[in-house]
Amino acid sequence: MEFFERGMIRNKLPTWQVFIWWHHFFLLWSTIDGQTRYSIPEELKQGSVVGNIAKDLGLVVSELHQRKLRITSEAGKQYFNVDLGKGELVVIDRIDREGLCEQRPSCLLPLELVIDNPLQLHRIEIEIQDTNDNSPSFPTKEKVVKIAELVNQGARFPLEPAQDPDVSINSVRSYLISKNDHFKLTVKNQKDGRKIPELALEKPLDREKQPVHKLILTAVDGGDPVRSGTSEITVIVLDINDNAPQFERQVYEANVSEEAKPGTDILNVKATDADEGLNGEIEYLFAEQTSDIILSLFDIDPPTGTITVKGILDHEANSLHRFDVTAKDKGNPEMDGHCSVEIKVVDINDNVPEIIVTSLTTPVREDSAVGTVIALISAKDPDSGDNGKVTLTVSPSSPFKLNPSVSNHHSLITNGRLDREKTDHYIVKIRASDSGKPPLTSEKTILVNLSDVNDNAPLFSQLSYVVYTKENHAPGKIIGSVAATDPDAGENAKISYSILDSKVQDVSVSSYVYINSDNGSIYSMHSFDYEKLKVFQIVVQAKDQGSPSLSSNATVHVFILDQNDNAPAVIYPSSAALGSLSHQRMPRSAKAAHLVTKVTAVDADSGHNAWISYRLAEATDASLFTVNLYTGEVRTKRAVSEQDESSQRLLIEIKDDGEPVQSATVTVSILVEDGLHEPILDLRHKVSEPSKKTGRITLYLILSLASVSVLSLVTFLILAVKCIRNSRSSGSCCMRRSDCDDYKNPNRNLQIQLNTDGPIKYVEVLGGDMLSQSQSFRSCMSPMSEYSDFTLIKPSSTTDFKEVISVLDASLPDSTWTFESQQVSRT
Repeated sequence: MEFFERGMIRNKLPTWQVFIWWHHFFLLWSTIDGQTRYSIPEELKQGSVVGNIAKDLGLVVSELHQRKLRITSEAGKQYFNVDLGKGELVVIDRIDREGLCEQRPSCLLPLELVIDNPLQLHRIEIEIQDTNDNSPSFPTKEKVVKIAELVNQGARFPLEPAQDPDVSINSVRSYLISKNDHFKLTVKNQKDGRKIPELALEKPLDREKQPVHKLILTAVDGGDPVRSGTSEITVIVLDINDNAPQFERQVYEANVSEEAKPGTDILNVKATDADEGLNGEIEYLFAEQTSDIILSLFDIDPPTGTITVKGILDHEANSLHRFDVTAKDKGNPEMDGHCSVEIKVVDINDNVPEIIVTSLTTPVREDSAVGTVIALISAKDPDSGDNGKVTLTVSPSSPFKLNPSVSNHHSLITNGRLDREKTDHYIVKIRASDSGKPPLTSEKTILVNLSDVNDNAPLFSQLSYVVYTKENHAPGKIIGSVAATDPDAGENAKISYSILDSKVQDVSVSSYVYINSDNGSIYSMHSFDYEKLKVFQIVVQAKDQGSPSLSSNATVHVFILDQNDNAPAVIYPSSAALGSLSHQRMPRSAKAAHLVTKVTAVDADSGHNAWISYRLAEATDASLFTVNLYTGEVRTKRAVSEQDESSQRLLIEIKDDGEPVQSATVTVSILVEDGLHEPILDLRHKVSEPSKKTGRITLYLILSLASVSVLSLVTFLILAVKCIRNSRSSGSCCMRRSDCDDYKNPNRNLQIQLNTDGPIKYVEVLGGDMLSQSQSFRSCMSPMSEYSDFTLIKPSSTTDFKEVISVLDASLPDSTWTFESQQVSRT
């Protein structure tokens, strides 16, 4: 406002002009076709306010800085900036309308206002109004015009027009000539609006009276205040040659392609002269005021008047060229004629479309909804017509598409679901193609990165793990590990492990094991006892650090491996009632291989650790007795003689097959008596005629054997089916004696172990779930026994063996039974 006030006061403008200035000032902006336009005069001071962008576009001033408002200009140089604190568009550099738009009637400076969060684009046009800051000027300060003295009254002689960079009313409006007696000034209006001053002869010249005339030509513009420029015209009066060349046409027009090569003919100008001889000989040349640009682009042949291409034409730089041609004769004095030439440069498709990325948002969340704006893209082509019409396309393989936006802009939006775990970035190719023939294309590549969201739960390498650990190991030992992966990134992929609370033998599983939350390693809290706990399971949870966090579970089956930590326990002959010495009787008439007694022991361990062997460690007469290594049967090596002592003492050592070996001993005292025959027969008779109590035991044994047989058959069928299935999927099926797939699977309800320990054959049947109270049956058959005996005992604690022994003592002879038992604890 101060700018206009000072201008009006200094120049003392009339009231109507003051009104016009205030009208332009208060109506600075208008919206045309949905675009905001402001009008300002050129040469505004730096810091001058153009308009309030925030108010005019409906923006909140306090949000401008946070939304990263920025402004770009297609002119390349920034003349404006936005005061984010006030929302005002201000001038930051000198604006010279003539430098920006030359003499075009309308001077628009397009701006693009880009705002993020959400992404918005506004197009603003700044109309730069011309101010009268340039005075008219002539190409030359002195002009010489030669006029023959016989020229007829009314003849006209073109003068150089003045140049004024201003436009409209501020450009040259009129010419004045200094006062004289022979000439007056006329103005010839061209089609393009130019005004050509001409000297018109009003009174014939007389060289003898005045050979030279000095005139002052003044050019005046229509600005306020008025500006002017002058040129000195010197008129030299020539003698004789009284006919000037005359062109056939006053204006010549032609079209030439912008790809025309130097030397290409464009057109011919032709003039005639009524004089004869040298006065009628004509040569053609460019007019004196012809600009250097015309002289660099075109050439004229002086004898013929043929105009040819000299330089490189460019439709985009200038599509129309205007200049004057002079035809001079060779008379004395010389006479000349003038014509105008207009050459239109025809456009060809010689410019590749340019792709401009106005704004780009990256990275993009992988869960972005379809239609999310990623970038704002525009294209421009300086060619004209169809050659400048540009079509944008995006590579079809990417999940993006282009939507038309304001003006010639497009928005790049998502067109499908994004998944960072499959593709963490996209290279989007934008292709621009114009409508020329042939069309020209260009490409621009945009890199769109995806940011991760927590959309994947951790995944264990397997759903179920099996780990083995030995009993009696030290607490704190690592017994196994689990591993999970998460395809997400950063905190979303950072995994921590924990054990879900559960019960093992009515005790929290955390009392047994704990897990390293970082690497999934599982450690024992204390040592394990195989005889009390053989297997248990834990549930491990893997949880990521995302928000919200995701998790998954895996089951870990922990199998306790047996160690040889139990010595064999002798269950017959029973030493509880008889002390450490067992008394047996045998007849002196016994022959070789006579069964004296049978030692039976059990081992709480399993497998090799429970394989028992018997050895005669000491004897009163080692030549008389032998002990079977596997059955514990004590037999005579030879017949008993009269010389043998009646009291024999045997020390029998019982060892298992573990590492280290565990052993026990039992002492058997044998009384050799004469005439001791009937008791054994009576015992056999008792076996053949069992009491009711023995009959019940036999019935129980038969029922147990039948159950075991049925369970064994079902188990073998299940194993066979599983083997067939596994062989189809993996090509092999493997069973080992002590470590088979069924044993590793905690959900099996039946286990059968077939073992061969020398001459002893036994089958072990384990029934029940791994995690419940199991039942174990083991039958032992010895081919060296005198009787085909078979004993099946349901497991119980070792303290229950007294009751078993008492039953056996009452029903069976000393050397007719074998027994083994295994205790399976609750797991």
